[in-house]
Amino acid sequence: MLFNYRYSGNSQVYSNATSAGISFAPDTRRDPTFFVGKLHKKIAFREAISALHDVVVSDLRFKPKDKTAYKEWAAQQEAIWLAEHMNSYDAAAANQRIETLTAELKKVGEEKDKVMAPFYKSRKQYFDYLYQKDRDAWFVLDPVITVHPDEMFFECFSQDESTYGKLSASYNVFKEVNEFECGTTNIDYSAALYDEFQKIRDYKETDFKVDPGGFQIQTSREEMYHEVKIDLPDSWVRGFLQVSSAMTLPAATFDLHPMDVYNFCSWLRRFKEKNGPRSIRFKLEPGKPVRAVFEPWNHEIVCARSIYKGGQSREIRIWGRRRLLILERLIPIAKKFTVHLTGNGLPSFYVADLGDMQFTLGLSGWTANDWSRAGQFDLMAPRAIVDDSAKLKVFADLRSRWMAKPETIASATGLDKATVLGALGLYTQAGKVIFDLHSGMYRLRELSRDPLPLDELRFANPLEAEAAQLVQEKRVTYTAQEIPGKGIQLKGNVKGAQRVYHPVIVIDNDERLSDAHCDCSFYNTNKLYKGPCEHMLALRMTHAENNSAQ
Repeated sequence: MLFNYRYSGNSQVYSNATSAGISFAPDTRRDPTFFVGKLHKKIAFREAISALHDVVVSDLRFKPKDKTAYKEWAAQQEAIWLAEHMNSYDAAAANQRIETLTAELKKVGEEKDKVMAPFYKSRKQYFDYLYQKDRDAWFVLDPVITVHPDEMFFECFSQDESTYGKLSASYNVFKEVNEFECGTTNIDYSAALYDEFQKIRDYKETDFKVDPGGFQIQTSREEMYHEVKIDLPDSWVRGFLQVSSAMTLPAATFDLHPMDVYNFCSWLRRFKEKNGPRSIRFKLEPGKPVRAVFEPWNHEIVCARSIYKGGQSREIRIWGRRRLLILERLIPIAKKFTVHLTGNGLPSFYVADLGDMQFTLGLSGWTANDWSRAGQFDLMAPRAIVDDSAKLKVFADLRSRWMAKPETIASATGLDKATVLGALGLYTQAGKVIFDLHSGMYRLRELSRDPLPLDELRFANPLEAEAAQLVQEKRVTYTAQEIPGKGIQLKGNVKGAQRVYHPVIVIDNDERLSDAHCDCSFYNTNKLYKGPCEHMLALRMTHAENNSAQ
């Protein structure tokens, strides 16, 4: 998928003895979105934007060692090893021959190194240049920035696509706001900016600007603009949409004191596991301190300052824990960390409360399982069937407010909450809306200037297609039962090609799939780590169709 950006100049950070300034160059191809103000909480902002940079450059994918040099050496040694093995036949002659061959090979090796030295040197200089001078070539996508009436927020993905970062800054972070225009845009973000951010000091007057000048018509100065074309993999965009959907899922939520997060990071820094399992088991008991067990050592950290206030005892395991080290820089400025655990091996979210800023870290089920492959969480979000007129009403109301809770939109439009949630879920899956974990509100955020090709970005390609086919062929029957405090439980019989399957799902009061199981091989292999199976989806689709027909 090709993304075209057009920036007026480059983003810059300048600093001198008395003042500093941050100026981001926005994408001029999008609707004008800008902000001009002066930073008030400079140090906190510096640390938070630096943590966001840590997300951008994060890449924890396994990188095998380069054994090329060893294999070349082994090939050269093969003749020597063979001669040594046979030297018992005539030891003196063999040793003399070995010495001769060794001298010849050494001479050949020296000649090879002499010939190849310029190539190796140039290759090293090239990659050093890319990393040090043009590190942007190592990045996939410039961050997305959204300006709202009450705050602005940055969003980005890691290079391995398993970590999502979002920094929200309310206008209290600024002591002076001169002008702004709400909207979403991409900003020109270079790696060199990180080094400049470190020069921000509390005693320096610091300007912050998402440059409005870039949108002024300057037909005679086209040389000031530079265009960036990025052929973006579908997995990148699909991952962004999956994050938004996963945020709306039911989760076990609790607060951690900053010192508890420090203890987690300290243990991960001090010890490196050699064998699995590489997980953290969170033990949650109502009214008791949160306990975290680090495997494989089974080392338990008791979070005495953090009491779990949930209604039932739970034990949840998460993987890919070393990504939590991104939070290290936030520990000195954070008031608390709110943790959202969606389930065993499922995504987790960590919201750092920085006062007038919030930093959200979203982690996929485990590091090697990026957000694109992490699971079809959009299928677990509200899936009500919503007609076009209702969808347009919901979107128009949200556009007029920029952010709102479903109850507010339902009251303003006269639609029931389930319909509103269904419409918001569809817009979330289309990249036009994002759910704010901190405030519980849905916010307008259009990920792309042009409509996303949703036919190419279908999250459930094989499964949802199979489920739709099952529904179309009337192979699904079910019974519904109301469960007090939980929602509606659906027990179904789905006629497959070879046998009948028996899925059971629970849909909570917010129309979300909160629990499910099935006797098919897909569920037995993956549980809900990769989302619901086609039989659960078919059961839910049939129930939704029956409700809409009533």
